[in-house]
Amino acid sequence: MAGDRKVELSEALALGQGWRHACHALLYAPDPRKLFGRFPLRFAVLMQMRFDGRLGFPGGFVDAQDSSLEDGLNRELREELGDAVAAFRVERSDYRSSHLMDGQRVVAHFYAKGLTPEQLQAVEARAPQAKDHGLEVLGLVRVPLYILRDGVGGLPTFLENSFIGAAREQLLEALQDLELVNPGTIANLKNPASK
Repeated sequence: MAGDRKVELSEALALGQGWRHACHALLYAPDPRKLFGRFPLRFAVLMQMRFDGRLGFPGGFVDAQDSSLEDGLNRELREELGDAVAAFRVERSDYRSSHLMDGQRVVAHFYAKGLTPEQLQAVEARAPQAKDHGLEVLGLVRVPLYILRDGVGGLPTFLENSFIGAAREQLLEALQDLELVNPGTIANLKNPASK
């Protein structure tokens, strides 16, 4: 997006008044199952369908009453995902990156939180009872981390969807950096000719 750029957290926090901070989190857990007995799932990664029809990560704007970015993020997670998020807390150690959106005077902070399979399943099961379900959040979706034999189905097709802001780039960076996909998968997606 024009005018958007990655910034260090310290730079983002020093911007001062007139800038709003939004925090979002990728939630993931190990998933040892195989699709059709052939394609390893490896991990379950959650995203959500937003009110505007785009995919994004759970979270939202930090309010004045929030004492930190993480407090605001955890409040937003409760509103969007329900009471199952009480079993964990996203902390500063889960921080990944910040993107400055100059035109909107917004800084989008991104976090990734590893959960147990049971915690992730509880989030999925209880999310329909969350305050914002059916309003800001239309539903949760798991990201297909595999590529089918045709080279198109799975993650490549998922990435053709419409994403909000830097969510697509944040997803790809997290998948690679946290080793949630096989080595080389992201590079192959960026360079299809190298297959």
